[in-house]
Amino acid sequence: MDFSLSAEQESFRDRARALAVGTLLPAYRGRERIEPELRKEIGAAGLIAPELPAGLGGRGTDRVTSGLVTEEIGRGDVCVGYLQVVGSLVGQILAVDAPALGAEWVPRICSGEEVVGIGLTEPHAGSDAGAPRLTARRHGPDWVLDGVKSLSFATDAAAVVVFARTGPSQERGRDISAFLVPLDRPGVTREPYPDVGTAAVGRGAAHFDGVRIPADHLIGAEGRGFSQVMRGFDFSRALIGLQVLGCAAQTLDETWEYVTRREAFDRPLSTNQGVAFPLAEAETLLDAARLLCLKTLWLKDHDLPHTAEAAKCKWWAPKVAHDAVTQCLLLHGQYGYRTELPLAQRMNDVLGLQIGDGTAQIMKLVIARQRVGRELAP
Repeated sequence: MDFSLSAEQESFRDRARALAVGTLLPAYRGRERIEPELRKEIGAAGLIAPELPAGLGGRGTDRVTSGLVTEEIGRGDVCVGYLQVVGSLVGQILAVDAPALGAEWVPRICSGEEVVGIGLTEPHAGSDAGAPRLTARRHGPDWVLDGVKSLSFATDAAAVVVFARTGPSQERGRDISAFLVPLDRPGVTREPYPDVGTAAVGRGAAHFDGVRIPADHLIGAEGRGFSQVMRGFDFSRALIGLQVLGCAAQTLDETWEYVTRREAFDRPLSTNQGVAFPLAEAETLLDAARLLCLKTLWLKDHDLPHTAEAAKCKWWAPKVAHDAVTQCLLLHGQYGYRTELPLAQRMNDVLGLQIGDGTAQIMKLVIARQRVGRELAP
C-alpha cells in the first residue's frame, strides 16, 4: 500500500487549501449564498469536478484527487463543499448517461457558470426515493412533468436532474426515468426551506406543474433511470465524507490552538486530560474515517466494487465529524456557545449531512444487503 500523494495530487490539494483559508474561511459565518462570482473563481481554479475529462471542462484527474479537493474546500466552508460534491455527481451522470446533454452542461458546471442540482427525494417520502410521485408522460415531442422534488441549490440551480415515474408499475424502483429539467421552464416554481443549517446551499423544493421538456432530456433508458443513475451516489457518498471531515479537521486545529492559550487554575487547558484526551480521540476517529473515504475513492478509480465502503463513508464520517465539532464547542465553554465563533454554525451545517443524501439507517441497510443479500437483510 502506498499512502503518498503524487505531485499533481499535492498541487490540487494545496490550491484548494489556499482558496479555503484565504477566501472561504474568513467569510464563512456571513455567507448566505454561494455567489456566482465565487463559483466561477472556484471553477477557474479547476476545483469543481476535476476528475471529469478535459474535453468537458474537467481536469482529467483521478477520484482521489477530487476527494482531496473536497476535503480542503470543506475546511474553509462546508457549505461551499456542496458545490464540488454536486458538481462531481451531476457531471458524472450527464457525462456517462447523457453524453449530448453532458457536452452542453458539464463545461458550465466545471467552470462554475451554472449549478445543476439533483432532485432524488420528495417532501412526502424522504429516504423512499424509489417511490416517486413526480410523473412524466409523453405528449408529442415533449415530456410533461407534474410533482415536486427537494434539492440543494433550489434557489440558484439552472437545472436539476430528477427521477420521475414514467410507467404504470407502482413497484419500488420500477418504471422510473431520469431527466434533466431546466428550471427556467414555464410551470416551475421554487420554494426555499427554512433549514437549521447550510443556509448558503439554498436548499428547497422545485414544483413542476405541467412542465414541458424536450424528449432528448431523458437521461439513460426510459424506465431504468433509477438503477442507472443511482450508481453515481457511491462516488458522492465518499466525497461527502471528506467534505464534513475537512470541516471537523479545521475545527480541531482551531481548538488545539485555543486550549493551549486559554488558562484556567493557573495553567493551560491542554494540560488537563479531560481536555486533551477528547481531542486526541477525535483526531484518531477523523483519521480513520478519512482513510475509509480515500480507500473508497481509490476502489472507484480502479473499477473495483465499493458500494458497501461508500455507504460506510456516508453514515460514519458525518457522525464522526459532528461529534468532533460538538466536542470542540464544549471545550470552548460558554464562549463556544456564542456566535462570535463559527462552532455552532459548523455543528448545524454538518448535522444536515447525517440526513441528506442518505440517512445512517439507509446506509446500514445498504451495507447489510451487500454482505448477505436482500433476502437475508432487514
